[in-house]
Amino acid sequence: MSIEVKDLSFSYGRIVALDGVTLRLGEGAVGLLGPNGAGKSTLLRILLGFLVPQRGEGRVLEYDIRRSQAMIRRSVGYMPESDCFIGGMDAVMFTAFFGELSGMPRQEAMKRAHEVLFYVGLGEARYRLLDTYSAGMKQRLKLAQALVHDPKILFLDEPTSNLDPTGRAEILDLIKDIATNKSIQVILSSHILDDIESVCSSVVILNKGKLAAEGRMDDLRTIRYSLYEIRIKGDGEAFRRELEGRGCKVEETEDRLIKVYMPEGADRMDLFRAAAGTGVQLRSFVKSRTSLEDLFAGAVGVD
Repeated sequence: MSIEVKDLSFSYGRIVALDGVTLRLGEGAVGLLGPNGAGKSTLLRILLGFLVPQRGEGRVLEYDIRRSQAMIRRSVGYMPESDCFIGGMDAVMFTAFFGELSGMPRQEAMKRAHEVLFYVGLGEARYRLLDTYSAGMKQRLKLAQALVHDPKILFLDEPTSNLDPTGRAEILDLIKDIATNKSIQVILSSHILDDIESVCSSVVILNKGKLAAEGRMDDLRTIRYSLYEIRIKGDGEAFRRELEGRGCKVEETEDRLIKVYMPEGADRMDLFRAAAGTGVQLRSFVKSRTSLEDLFAGAVGVD
């Protein structure tokens, strides 16, 4: 496993950010999901060696997260959500500078900077000052600096933020290529569920500092819970309360479609028993192949 942590815990004063998180992540693209305050950023900072956990242990590429932070940062790439640019530089100087910070000799860093800038689509603009770059170009440049030293793991924090649909699709295509063809593991943290579903084969969902779900998305869809989409006639509120009493999570869409998340091992006949017990008629009943949105809602709970 390239990333393995056990019982990670971290608090900011009285605010618990991580509470006993245990993970083992292998190859491929992994999505990191969770509501605001779930602990995603804290987990990334610990894995990058910026924070030391208050409890627990872990390794990134066999490097201890408590003792080998510098080696971890030398071996991984990081594309932050916020801009990290230095005024007065062009793209080649900027990218090569980050290569040198990662331990590359200057000549090698400069050569590699040209290569990755062409790869991300900035070859023709590599001598332009960064101050003249558009939002989409800046995102590509942040990706280039994260790749310049040929990392084994790439951490991406909201890589498509502030992009139009075309720019977003282009960045996602690059990420897919990196994860599929470059032998680089990708950890993608994003609040855009479609981005993660289009790129990642596995997902980690955090909620209130705890691990809510982890694994291959196909497995989680079928094992952790089942989603049924139902239309009814009758007392919807009583039906909802009855289902929740049987351990289900229930939400209703704007067009009055009821989504029922049944826990692993639950009997789907409970749906019919709940209907009979509340005098509700089932007008339609479909077992759904869940989307990532459904998986997320089932893992963190539905209001």
